[in-house]
Amino acid sequence: MHRLFFLAGSVLMAAIPQQLRSEAFDYYINPVISRVAGKEGVQEIKQLTPALIADNDRVIPEASAALIVIYTNDSRYSKLLVRSAFRKVDADHKVPMLLIERFVTYKEGQERTITASGQDVNLFPGFRFNLDIGQVVPAELGGDLRFVVDGDKVYTETLGKAKMYLLTKPLPDAIPKKGPKLQVGETFEPRYFNGTYKLYDDGRRSGKLVLQVGEAGEVTGAYYSDKDGAKYEVHGKLGSPVYSIQFTIKFPRSEQVFQGWLFTGDGKALCGSSRIQDREAGFYAVRTEE
Repeated sequence: MHRLFFLAGSVLMAAIPQQLRSEAFDYYINPVISRVAGKEGVQEIKQLTPALIADNDRVIPEASAALIVIYTNDSRYSKLLVRSAFRKVDADHKVPMLLIERFVTYKEGQERTITASGQDVNLFPGFRFNLDIGQVVPAELGGDLRFVVDGDKVYTETLGKAKMYLLTKPLPDAIPKKGPKLQVGETFEPRYFNGTYKLYDDGRRSGKLVLQVGEAGEVTGAYYSDKDGAKYEVHGKLGSPVYSIQFTIKFPRSEQVFQGWLFTGDGKALCGSSRIQDREAGFYAVRTEE
């Protein structure tokens, strides 16, 4: 039994750094990375060397990868976590490569909408990577990055009109501001609904839900899909009892109506049911600190 508890604790501790990396990387959304040029802690570079990666691999907490931003040939912004690595061929031969741990390319002009994303991409000498489609491509298809080994020189360079920015320290505007801590009194107030939630819909969909309640009980806000980061309008109203709410997420071809109730003890969770195209299902949403 003691061994079981030790193993469970070890698994939990191992998962924490990955969660920290994921959260910090996710904070660098399109409005942040599209304004990196000229900022303190950001260097525009033509070539990314293993030495530069090693000197700047702690911008994301608990990571051992450098954070770079690429302005692509299709005028989009992409963020990447990259490391220098080797692929062993035999006992006496290793091939250098660039390991792209994660990358996300955003749709131009959108806050979080993603055009391409991926992880664990191995870029070998002479290979090119197109961030707009998220694929390794041949020379005739251009690409945004190329990994080069020229004698003792090893580096990653941009191609065409693509630009590369290396972050040497975290950007202050990438860290979301924490909202005021919710204090729920004995009498329930409509303002308790205000805030940001992680919404889980029928075990099929999830995303970020932002709610704001007006003086007349009208509900406005936004929903950001975890699938592709797309933003959708939210509108609704409070009901009776006062801790009930009805809101609608407006998708391009349909609307989904949610009927829920906020926990009156601490206001930390919202749960209920939803309906989309005559299909009913359950949902719950957990308050976050944003």
